[in-house]
Amino acid sequence: MKVHFLFLSFITILSSGLVAQDKQQADRIQSVHFESIKENQTFKSPFKVRMNVKGFKVRPAGEDINDKASGHHHIIINAGSIPEGQVIPADDNHLHYGKGQTEAEISLPKGSHTLTLQFANGAHVSYGPKLSKTVRINVKD
Repeated sequence: MKVHFLFLSFITILSSGLVAQDKQQADRIQSVHFESIKENQTFKSPFKVRMNVKGFKVRPAGEDINDKASGHHHIIINAGSIPEGQVIPADDNHLHYGKGQTEAEISLPKGSHTLTLQFANGAHVSYGPKLSKTVRINVKD
Protein backbone atom coordinates (compact mmCIF):
# COMPACT_ATOMS: atom_id res chain seq x y z
CA MET A 1 0.00 0.00 0.00
CA LYS A 2 2.85 2.35 0.88
CA VAL A 3 4.59 1.63 -2.44
CA HIS A 4 1.34 2.30 -4.33
CA PHE A 5 0.95 5.66 -2.56
CA LEU A 6 4.57 6.62 -3.34
CA PHE A 7 4.10 5.64 -6.98
CA LEU A 8 0.92 7.77 -7.28
CA SER A 9 2.70 10.69 -5.60
CA PHE A 10 5.59 10.38 -8.06
CA ILE A 11 3.20 10.31 -11.05
CA THR A 12 1.34 13.38 -9.73
CA ILE A 13 4.57 15.35 -9.30
CA LEU A 14 5.81 14.28 -12.73
CA SER A 15 2.57 15.22 -14.47
CA SER A 16 2.52 18.62 -12.70
CA GLY A 17 5.96 19.33 -14.14
CA LEU A 18 4.83 18.31 -17.64
CA VAL A 19 1.77 20.56 -17.42
CA ALA A 20 3.97 23.48 -16.35
CA GLN A 21 6.38 22.72 -19.22
CA ASP A 22 3.47 22.60 -21.72
CA LYS A 23 2.23 25.97 -20.42
CA GLN A 24 5.70 27.50 -20.84
CA GLN A 25 5.86 26.19 -24.43
CA ALA A 26 2.37 27.54 -25.14
CA ASP A 27 3.37 30.94 -23.73
CA ARG A 28 6.27 31.04 -26.22
CA ILE A 29 4.02 30.47 -29.24
CA GLN A 30 4.17 33.52 -31.45
CA SER A 31 1.59 34.28 -34.12
CA VAL A 32 -0.55 36.98 -35.69
CA HIS A 33 -4.09 36.76 -36.97
CA PHE A 34 -7.04 38.80 -38.10
CA GLU A 35 -9.77 38.61 -35.47
CA SER A 36 -12.49 39.95 -37.74
CA ILE A 37 -11.72 38.33 -41.11
CA LYS A 38 -12.15 34.78 -42.32
CA GLU A 39 -10.81 33.25 -45.52
CA ASN A 40 -12.96 34.12 -48.57
CA GLN A 41 -15.23 36.42 -46.58
CA THR A 42 -17.06 39.14 -48.53
CA PHE A 43 -17.11 42.78 -47.41
CA LYS A 44 -18.60 46.06 -48.51
CA SER A 45 -15.93 48.77 -48.58
CA PRO A 46 -14.90 50.36 -46.30
CA PHE A 47 -14.69 47.61 -43.67
CA LYS A 48 -13.16 47.26 -40.22
CA VAL A 49 -10.23 45.01 -39.45
CA ARG A 50 -9.14 43.81 -35.99
CA MET A 51 -5.55 42.58 -35.63
CA ASN A 52 -4.01 40.43 -32.91
CA VAL A 53 -0.58 39.10 -32.02
CA LYS A 54 0.34 36.34 -29.58
CA GLY A 55 3.68 36.20 -27.81
CA PHE A 56 4.56 39.86 -28.45
CA LYS A 57 3.57 43.20 -26.97
CA VAL A 58 2.04 45.81 -29.28
CA ARG A 59 3.90 49.12 -28.93
CA PRO A 60 4.14 52.26 -31.06
CA ALA A 61 6.95 52.41 -33.60
CA GLY A 62 10.15 54.03 -32.39
CA GLU A 63 9.58 53.43 -28.66
CA ASP A 64 12.34 50.84 -28.37
CA ILE A 65 13.63 49.61 -31.71
CA ASN A 66 15.87 47.04 -30.00
CA ASP A 67 13.04 45.35 -28.08
CA LYS A 68 12.70 41.95 -29.76
CA ALA A 69 9.51 41.14 -27.84
CA SER A 70 7.35 43.98 -29.15
CA GLY A 71 6.32 45.72 -32.34
CA HIS A 72 3.34 46.85 -34.35
CA HIS A 73 1.04 45.69 -37.14
CA HIS A 74 1.15 46.26 -40.89
CA ILE A 75 -1.39 45.18 -43.50
CA ILE A 76 -0.03 44.37 -46.93
CA ILE A 77 -2.57 44.48 -49.74
CA ASN A 78 -2.31 41.99 -52.61
CA ALA A 79 1.17 40.75 -51.67
CA GLY A 80 2.70 38.26 -49.26
CA SER A 81 4.84 38.60 -46.18
CA ILE A 82 8.03 40.61 -46.00
CA PRO A 83 11.20 38.56 -45.34
CA GLU A 84 12.60 38.70 -41.84
CA GLY A 85 15.02 41.57 -41.36
CA GLN A 86 13.69 43.72 -44.20
CA VAL A 87 12.08 47.10 -43.62
CA ILE A 88 8.41 47.21 -44.61
CA PRO A 89 7.84 49.80 -47.36
CA ALA A 90 5.44 52.68 -46.79
CA ASP A 91 3.05 52.99 -49.74
CA ASP A 92 -0.59 52.43 -50.70
CA ASN A 93 -0.18 48.63 -50.49
CA HIS A 94 1.77 48.55 -47.20
CA LEU A 95 -0.35 50.06 -44.44
CA HIS A 96 1.52 50.92 -41.23
CA TYR A 97 -0.13 50.98 -37.81
CA GLY A 98 2.85 52.53 -36.04
CA LYS A 99 0.81 54.07 -33.24
CA GLY A 100 0.15 50.58 -31.92
CA GLN A 101 -3.34 50.30 -33.40
CA THR A 102 -5.09 46.94 -33.30
CA GLU A 103 -8.12 48.08 -35.35
CA ALA A 104 -8.35 49.81 -38.71
CA GLU A 105 -10.79 50.70 -41.45
CA ILE A 106 -9.78 49.72 -44.98
CA SER A 107 -11.21 50.80 -48.32
CA LEU A 108 -10.61 48.57 -51.32
CA PRO A 109 -12.09 48.46 -54.82
CA LYS A 110 -14.56 45.78 -55.84
CA GLY A 111 -12.94 42.41 -56.49
CA SER A 112 -10.79 39.71 -54.94
CA HIS A 113 -7.87 40.75 -52.73
CA THR A 114 -5.34 39.30 -50.33
CA LEU A 115 -4.57 40.91 -47.00
CA THR A 116 -1.36 39.97 -45.23
CA LEU A 117 -1.03 40.90 -41.58
CA GLN A 118 2.68 41.41 -40.87
CA PHE A 119 4.20 42.15 -37.48
CA ALA A 120 7.41 44.19 -37.29
CA ASN A 121 9.64 45.76 -34.67
CA GLY A 122 9.78 49.41 -33.63
CA ALA A 123 11.89 50.30 -36.68
CA HIS A 124 9.39 48.67 -39.12
CA VAL A 125 11.76 45.71 -39.62
CA SER A 126 9.74 42.58 -40.40
CA TYR A 127 9.73 39.56 -38.12
CA GLY A 128 9.19 37.53 -41.32
CA PRO A 129 6.67 34.92 -42.45
CA LYS A 130 6.44 33.33 -38.98
CA LEU A 131 4.66 36.50 -37.80
CA SER A 132 2.39 37.00 -40.80
CA LYS A 133 -0.99 35.72 -41.87
CA THR A 134 -2.53 36.04 -45.33
CA VAL A 135 -6.26 35.77 -46.10
CA ARG A 136 -8.21 36.10 -49.34
CA ILE A 137 -11.26 38.35 -49.26
CA ASN A 138 -13.85 39.67 -51.68
CA VAL A 139 -15.12 43.23 -51.87
CA LYS A 140 -18.53 43.98 -53.32
CA ASP A 141 -20.23 47.25 -54.29
